[in-house]
Amino acid sequence: MLNPQILTPFDIKDRSLRNRLAVAPMTRVSATETGQATDNMARYYERFARGGFGLVITEGAYTDQKHSQGYPFQPGVTDEQQAQAWRSVTDRIHAHQGMVFVQLMHAGALSQGNRFVDASIAPSAVRPKGEQMKFYYGAGQYPVPRAMTDEDIADAVAGFAHAARLSIRSAGFDGIEIHGANGYLLDQFLTDYTNQRSDRWGGTVGDRLQLTLAVIKAVKEAVGEAPIGIRISQGKVNDYAHKWAEGERAAETVFGSLNDAGVDVIHVTEHDALKPAFTAGGASLLSLARRYAPGVTMIANGGLNTPEQAARALEQGADIIAIGKASLANPDLPERFAHSATLNDFDPSILEPIANIKDRELTQG
Repeated sequence: MLNPQILTPFDIKDRSLRNRLAVAPMTRVSATETGQATDNMARYYERFARGGFGLVITEGAYTDQKHSQGYPFQPGVTDEQQAQAWRSVTDRIHAHQGMVFVQLMHAGALSQGNRFVDASIAPSAVRPKGEQMKFYYGAGQYPVPRAMTDEDIADAVAGFAHAARLSIRSAGFDGIEIHGANGYLLDQFLTDYTNQRSDRWGGTVGDRLQLTLAVIKAVKEAVGEAPIGIRISQGKVNDYAHKWAEGERAAETVFGSLNDAGVDVIHVTEHDALKPAFTAGGASLLSLARRYAPGVTMIANGGLNTPEQAARALEQGADIIAIGKASLANPDLPERFAHSATLNDFDPSILEPIANIKDRELTQG
């Protein structure tokens, strides 16, 4: 049954959403080779705002012209040209009374294609698990990354801040989501087996979180009063089953520290957002985030595709529900929720053989 709260307005700082439904960030590798957003991307994102979503969170955009790019045809926000190309996206979403956050990401060791450099970097020289993702133009094992120097770390932090400034001032985004999840650079620092450093950036959970906190501080200084969010997960695109070794103690440290850092939004993503995070019968990661960051707007993502699942996430502490694949199948999902209409099933062929935007998608919604 639909919880009517999901369709009520909600404020993030001084920005007002028309409802509590968001489009989750999904990589679509559909920018130009030089990282500029295209008309097809603008039409793709516009569909969600026209279909009633209160918030759209973009795919991850790379943040510098060094090591951050993860995929061929990934969009970036590294210079004025890339920022201005996003204007057609933000303007079209705003024309339908939608709000849009850009997700800023540094791929780190999971880079599968970077036009600026040939090698990848990471907290430590540890080969990532798994293999590169074919639907993002990848093939074979990930290469062993180079361990980052202090200069590399400073460059990464500066890149996030510069991209955030361009995103708000030039591209017209309403807010920033820092990508701290899913196995990319900031999550590589947080993860025990990918961060083997013995300096200030490695060690305990709190130490491994320091780069994320440094990025948050720099981005907040760069964008002033614009809302700042952070995406957090345990699982990764190359290690879905990963769990924090320290269990709930890690959750307390991570979410408590993010709360103290002054983020406006925490976006918790799990394969199934409603399941226990660590032990059978225990609390979900969403519930733990709400417990340890009580004053922060909470976005939940992961298997929340029906009104019943969304209602349960609200009960566990979510303020906003972010929907991924179901939004691809139903760009008008908020309207369908409001009228108890049947949802279309997701068609996996949309993401095959490459997960770029298909012409048939642009006729939906």
